[in-house]
Amino acid sequence: MDHPGAEGAHRIGPYALLGRPSRVGGSEVFAARTDEGLLVTVTVAGPVLAADPGFRDRFRAAVEAARTLSGAFLAPVVDADADAPVPWLATRFTAGLPLRQVVDRHGPLSEPALRVLADGLGRALAVLHAAGTVHGEVSPDSVLLTMDGPRITVLAMAGATGSPAPSPTDDMFDLGSTVLFAASGGEPDTGALPVSLRDVIGGCLYPQPPDRPTADQLVAYLKHQNMPSLEGSWLPPTVTADMAAATAAVGSASAGGGGRGPLPPPPEIAAGPGMSRRKLIIALAGGAAVVSGAAAALAVSGDSSPAPDGRAGGPGSAAPPPASPSGGRSSSAPSASPSLTGEPEPTVLAGPDAVKAWSGVGKHAPTCLEASDKVVMVVTGTATSFLDAATGKPVFPQLNTTRDFGTSSLTYPTAYADGVFYLLCDTPSQSGVLAAFDAAGGKAKWATDLADIDPGGGKHVAMYPSNYVAVAGDTVYVCGQVLQLDRKFSAESPTTGYIRAFNASTGKRLWQVQGTDINNVLVPPSGSHLLATSAVPGRKPGRVQMIDADRKGARGWKVSVPHASYYFSTGWPLTCYAAGLFLFAGGSGNTLFAVDAATGSEKWHQRFDAKNGDQVQIGAPFSSPDGTTVYVPVGSDLAALATSDGTLQWVAVLDGANDTGGSNLFNASLRTSGRSAQCSADTVFATDTAKTLWAIDAATGRARWRYKDPGQRDVGFTWTVGGDHVFIASHLTMTAIAAHGR
Repeated sequence: MDHPGAEGAHRIGPYALLGRPSRVGGSEVFAARTDEGLLVTVTVAGPVLAADPGFRDRFRAAVEAARTLSGAFLAPVVDADADAPVPWLATRFTAGLPLRQVVDRHGPLSEPALRVLADGLGRALAVLHAAGTVHGEVSPDSVLLTMDGPRITVLAMAGATGSPAPSPTDDMFDLGSTVLFAASGGEPDTGALPVSLRDVIGGCLYPQPPDRPTADQLVAYLKHQNMPSLEGSWLPPTVTADMAAATAAVGSASAGGGGRGPLPPPPEIAAGPGMSRRKLIIALAGGAAVVSGAAAALAVSGDSSPAPDGRAGGPGSAAPPPASPSGGRSSSAPSASPSLTGEPEPTVLAGPDAVKAWSGVGKHAPTCLEASDKVVMVVTGTATSFLDAATGKPVFPQLNTTRDFGTSSLTYPTAYADGVFYLLCDTPSQSGVLAAFDAAGGKAKWATDLADIDPGGGKHVAMYPSNYVAVAGDTVYVCGQVLQLDRKFSAESPTTGYIRAFNASTGKRLWQVQGTDINNVLVPPSGSHLLATSAVPGRKPGRVQMIDADRKGARGWKVSVPHASYYFSTGWPLTCYAAGLFLFAGGSGNTLFAVDAATGSEKWHQRFDAKNGDQVQIGAPFSSPDGTTVYVPVGSDLAALATSDGTLQWVAVLDGANDTGGSNLFNASLRTSGRSAQCSADTVFATDTAKTLWAIDAATGRARWRYKDPGQRDVGFTWTVGGDHVFIASHLTMTAIAAHGR
């Protein structure tokens, strides 16, 4: 075997190498041809990979797996040699340009092109992941743009690298960062993403792997948006001209020389170092980062509000008078800072493994769950079924309603109230349906086609993707985004959200409101006051405001929340309701404010500080079913506060590391929700970044039990609470555990 690095030779195996290589990870990539003139792409392992003792075995296995795969957006494997002095891989040649070269030369892609890119990459990874393999090196250098769409190159070589081995969620992060690169030109700013992609690509970039969508979910999400089909080429003429020139250069090289002697190079590829996954996570986290530490270092002070510029007062600094969420002074808070003396000692969570009430295996993996004390609704990509909560046995016939993109920090498509299950779903003939099912018999009560509701009348100029459904009294609410199809996208444009209200008995539409002042929407279980947060561009101040359901969505009181742009990303609400109060983070994110739901007047506030001087930021608060207690996740700590006055009841602390070696955190502390913490009457259930579900005694803060499934899928498990049980879906397995573990 010859190789360009060895005395200038230009062959590898049966292939003549054409021109200069490009680099992807630790490998070199060449255009090449056979003696018969067949063009291929050859990837040659770099010296570090070739010297890895386990690389050849992994590479051989990856090649065998890759040979069985087929997909429109994959580069098929045609040849390989794992035993050569320098292992190499040949894939079918496709005329195209690396994504990095296109963006470096021509700038960011348009919204339609970005959607084609995201969809193609998602479909390619779905094929890989379904076959039990991963790519491991999806990047602007390994993605090729062709006339027919994107192609993922360097198959098998990348999947054979890495220690530890990459996972499907790593692939999804890489997909998200690749699309973000194409949208921004390289800057790690999710504001550069168009509205139609901001949620799902932003979800791919979540720091915690369980929060990222799967490849199938991403593809389904894009499909269900029903955006107009792209007409003509998906790439601009300047890019296709470069593509033709590069192809002609390779063709010219292939036509002469037989692979010997100097050959004309293809256009230069600016590979660039790119940005590591860790650096991108840090850059994207920005204001959403949480500072965790031992709970003993967590101080809760009721009088010490953020300074006017949003920075918390450090140790030894003079604390300013208490501030309202809007930055004005409040007279309702005490004037003296309370000491931790006499307050409960933090409790490190430790408990026995859970005892299962029942467990069973189904045919299809659930995408979302909802439960009452008697019935569990299980939704998959093929059907909706109902199980007896006590035994796990089917109780009603299956329904043909499906949900491909299930529960996540962006979406929560199910709800239960007063004997009725509600589901945002699809049917064989419709997509975008709100359906209601009788929990006593499993039959559909009504179904409403959400896609038909367009207040613009006439021409359809907007889309209304749904994020979540919630119920209060006799009204069902669907909340989501408005995507304007006739409006030019700008990264500075705030998101427009909407609220739709339906009669819970009939499904009849009652009213709808929308606006940039509506983003995350909190629907309390009772009453007519909703809470919405505004969608703000950049780092401008936002606000929370009351939405009056009795007045068909009329705006009520509003409170400004400065320095809190992290607070308004679209998705499940990051606010809380308890005993007539709305609760939310304000200031620089380290202060919990409690205001009257009807008037917006502040009742109390608590600031969370770390004794070492670090700034902490509150995650998504949640309340007990009776509303007497509010739980606040802060990094590795979970604090229980009395709703009446904010008094600290207990602090539970996670110990140890997560599965990637970092500090173990409560998922609810990461400013993403999707119900990563829920309560029964006397138990708090919460997941952590070590993929463990904890059952915590609501009265003491001590762990009752813990559940960890070693065989769970990479993205973790889906779960819900019904009555005094928690129901968990992991792969095809459904499990029920009693709150008291007996």
